[in-house]
Amino acid sequence: MKIGIINGPNLNLVGTREPSIYGHMAMDDFITMLRDKYANMEVSYFQSNHEGELIDYIQDLDKQLDALIINAGAFSHTSIAILDALKAVDIPKIIEVHLSNIYAREAFRHHSYISTIAHACIVGFGLKGYEMAIDSLLT
Repeated sequence: MKIGIINGPNLNLVGTREPSIYGHMAMDDFITMLRDKYANMEVSYFQSNHEGELIDYIQDLDKQLDALIINAGAFSHTSIAILDALKAVDIPKIIEVHLSNIYAREAFRHHSYISTIAHACIVGFGLKGYEMAIDSLLT
C-alpha cells in the first residue's frame, strides 16, 4: 500500500510551536517512527508553507497513491485551490487530520474545505491522528 502524508504551513514547527497544542515530538522524528511502524507500506511525506507548492505536489500524486493523509493546516480553512487540486486527482482515499480539535478553537477554524471531499476526518488526537488514519486504511 502506498500512502502519502502532506502537511501544510507551520507544521514543520511541530515539536517547538505551541507544544501545549501540538506536542513535543518533531514531525521529522514522528515520520521516521511511522515509517518504522508501518514498514510493510510505502509512506511518503511532504510539507510546505507555500500553497502553490502543495498544489503542485498534489497534482503530481495523480494515480500514484492508495491513500492520502492531509493536514493542510490553516489552508484547510482558506484554500479552495487545494480543494480543487484534491478533486482533480485520482486518489482512492483522502483522510484529513488535524492535531488539535479545530472545533474547540477559534470560529474561523471550524470550517474546512477539505472536509467536504475527505473520506474521514480525524481531529484533536495530536500526532496519534496520523496513526489512526493509517490504521483505518488497514481495516
